Amino acid sequence: MADTKQGDQHTEDKAGRKAENKASKLAKQIQAFSQEHGGAEGHLAHLGQMGTRIVLVGQDGFWGDLVAPTHEVAERAAEKAGLTLHDAFDGEFAAKVRTGPYEWSRMAGIQLGGPSND
Repeated sequence: MADTKQGDQHTEDKAGRKAENKASKLAKQIQAFSQEHGGAEGHLAHLGQMGTRIVLVGQDGFWGDLVAPTHEVAERAAEKAGLTLHDAFDGEFAAKVRTGPYEWSRMAGIQLGGPSND
């Protein structure tokens, strides 16, 4: 009978390397956003099976997001990038977000004559 433990370990090692590579790539993107916007803070939001959204808010009020395949990868990316994470997207943290006409029209949608969300 073949020893499957060695095959399982190889698969786990490969998955671990893939996750670490993804975390490193996301960390570089977080750092680039942070540099462009005078620093950044973040929040991790679960997307279910799709992964975890890393919401970024720059010191200048601009915001963006990235999606990690798992919560663990998102946490690792934030850690590698030195990103301060908030437990919730509310209060003072949410108040830092600057929205423009595009966001307001998208939020209003067809109710106020803005573009639909189709």
